[in-house]
Amino acid sequence: MRTFLIVILLVFSNIFMTTAWYWHLKPGFTNVPIWKIILISWGIAIFEYCLTVPANHYGNEWGISPFKLKIIQEVVTLVVFTFFAVFYLKQPFHWKYLVSFAFILGAVYFAFKQ
Repeated sequence: MRTFLIVILLVFSNIFMTTAWYWHLKPGFTNVPIWKIILISWGIAIFEYCLTVPANHYGNEWGISPFKLKIIQEVVTLVVFTFFAVFYLKQPFHWKYLVSFAFILGAVYFAFKQ
């Protein structure tokens, strides 16, 4: 249950972080000054920190190693980014990305193997 809570916190933190980093790549933002993009992104990113820091703090306190927390974070990042890229940025999803994700999942398997 604790690991599930950590994953949920990381999912929501990644939604904020992905939005903060990539929202402005959608067509229509080319005329927005970069300083405004940076300020808006930092305003969004504060919520990411409010979720990631507790997830990592409690995850470590509850016995999840920093390496495992980072690996969980990276998998969550890829999943969240995939949805964001396909549905918000309207990017095509290629089969080669699935192969790449399979290799990353292999890395996760070995990292968590007893």
